[in-house]
Amino acid sequence: MTIKVAVIGASGRMGKEVVKMVLNDEALQLVAAVSPSQAGVDAGELVGMKATEVTVVASLEEAINRAQADVMVDFTVPDLAYEHAKRAIEAGIRPIMGTTGYTPEQIAELDQLCQEHRIGGLIAPNFSIGAILMMKFAQEAAKYMPHVEIIEYHGDQKLDAPSGTSIKTAELIAQTRQELRQGNPAEKETIEGARGGYYEGFRIHSVRLPGVFAQQEVIFGGNGQTLKIRHDSYDRAGYMPGVNHAVKKVMGYTGLVYGFEHIMD
Repeated sequence: MTIKVAVIGASGRMGKEVVKMVLNDEALQLVAAVSPSQAGVDAGELVGMKATEVTVVASLEEAINRAQADVMVDFTVPDLAYEHAKRAIEAGIRPIMGTTGYTPEQIAELDQLCQEHRIGGLIAPNFSIGAILMMKFAQEAAKYMPHVEIIEYHGDQKLDAPSGTSIKTAELIAQTRQELRQGNPAEKETIEGARGGYYEGFRIHSVRLPGVFAQQEVIFGGNGQTLKIRHDSYDRAGYMPGVNHAVKKVMGYTGLVYGFEHIMD
């Protein structure tokens, strides 16, 4: 069965990679591409490939009305993510969301909607296989070395801080580590925020600089030793095997899955 795919944010850096991935896989069919700034352009030509029969449209609503997609892949911005996912589910389209910034309440609501419509969905802070392994290894290490901090690095145009990947990593660590308030109990920040964001007793630090792509380091400290688990991404194409796997896997699910690690098998 060919899976019909709609790509939201098709002219963005991640969106273009998704369009190329779909067009290069015979098991997938691109049926819609959304980009307000590139409406009217052929989706294939948009990504430097041969022309297709898919013309970029300006809105998700146009895509829903014009094409009967099975799956929607969305790499837009946090402010739009929830509404996009909700509208897709209501139309019977399985959302795969690479956009972060959801509240726990929104995730629960979207899961309920998926259940009601008997379709699957996925919210994944990161689609990189290496990044998922980094999270899993960090979760395991936290059982034995509970003193931990996370440092995540992204380009200076990233909109959210901390990153969705670091938050997901922190959530996984918290599942195997009891809350432990680290550092000297009498410590004081002489510059506000110097110790980073607080989560379950440990800290998350966000670096935003031009020239940086996406890296994350999880540092564990113990008596006389440290353990560092680090993942570095160098190209957006590295996320595409994960996105491809998610598009195919979500067809067999009912309900919303939060985290790519749950569908890796």
